[in-house]
Amino acid sequence: MNAIHVRGGNPLFGETKIQGSKNAVLPVMAAALLIEGTSVIENCPRITDVFHMQQLLEEIGCKIHWRDRSLYIDAANVTENAMRGELVTGMRSSIMLLGAMLGRFGKAAMNHPGGCVIGERPIDIHLEALKQMGVVICEEECFFTATAAHLTGTVITLPMPSVGATENVILAAVMAQGVTVLKNAAKEPEITALCDFLKAAGAVIEADSFAESTLLIRGRRKLYPISFRIPTDRIVAGTYLLSVLGTGGHIFLKDAPVKHMKALIQLAEAMDAEVSVCENGITVLAEGIHKTVPYLETGVYPLFPTDMQSPLLAVLTKAKGKSVICEKIFENRLRIVPELRKMGARIEVKDNMATVYGVEALKGTRVEALELRGGAALILAGCMAEGETIVENRQFIERGYEDIVRDYGNLGVKINTA
Repeated sequence: MNAIHVRGGNPLFGETKIQGSKNAVLPVMAAALLIEGTSVIENCPRITDVFHMQQLLEEIGCKIHWRDRSLYIDAANVTENAMRGELVTGMRSSIMLLGAMLGRFGKAAMNHPGGCVIGERPIDIHLEALKQMGVVICEEECFFTATAAHLTGTVITLPMPSVGATENVILAAVMAQGVTVLKNAAKEPEITALCDFLKAAGAVIEADSFAESTLLIRGRRKLYPISFRIPTDRIVAGTYLLSVLGTGGHIFLKDAPVKHMKALIQLAEAMDAEVSVCENGITVLAEGIHKTVPYLETGVYPLFPTDMQSPLLAVLTKAKGKSVICEKIFENRLRIVPELRKMGARIEVKDNMATVYGVEALKGTRVEALELRGGAALILAGCMAEGETIVENRQFIERGYEDIVRDYGNLGVKINTA
């Protein structure tokens, strides 16, 4: 079956363990391509995006195998530098292999990446930044080649703090001649994880102490095989934290990355949840959502993450009053609204603004996941609803959640894939 069945109406109780981070592991897997040896990536989540990245790396010559939660990537004998086909066009994250392939081979060829339905994410920022390092781009319909006789460090200022462009510049710059100064770099924890992996392998990457959001990358350092542990997933942890706000209850999120969740924890406390943090995770106690959110904007880290917007929207459908959410990152992130309306939600959308009027109850029904975070948010809404909710297209959810049925089951939700 391709659907998840949720029977809602009960508070959440229990403990669940947070998986490794999707957004951190994918660029680290790309970075392993720069190392002529076997890298070990620990705490690797078993999600479809990781499996797709694994296939991409194998197609260009990497030898990869799993041991429990550790992924072994041997990139010693990689010779292929072209990537074509559905794995590229169907997966947005394939673009981060561009910087790594340029760093390893000085050339790359690939289809334009796809896989994103939540908004336009053009790769122009990536390509323009790489051009400043000496990369020549030749574009054809749905395909492009990138070559660099010599990758050269330079000063690059990104027009916006794009996570993907920041990752691609870092991956190319660690193999470039000289120093790259990257200004207006993204600051997400996933960028930190990538830099930590590369530094442990021998790269020299420093944060400029005089200029916020600036990285100094000294290239042409030999990189060595290492073992590296992926941090836990702040978005997965945030999904379950918001769930208990919607249903009420008392849960413990083991290994939740507390230091990466400040904006969400502050919001939860403002909505009257009791949040206790410790070295091992987060405890959340809530009576069920009552307070509205008068106005909130999504933004780049450390502001409220766009990936948490859909789950928050689901929670606010039962808040007592009016809430307003402004989506500042992806223009199609509000695609979940018609599905929530099927469950009885009152939500008005104008441009990138959603106004939510709380209702007494949501009613379980059949709804359709259209993308990753929206799909998880529909399960959250199902936990809050009366009766059974059937969320179709669970393949979207499996891109980022290792086993969402298991995790919600650990918290007492009646949920299955039957």
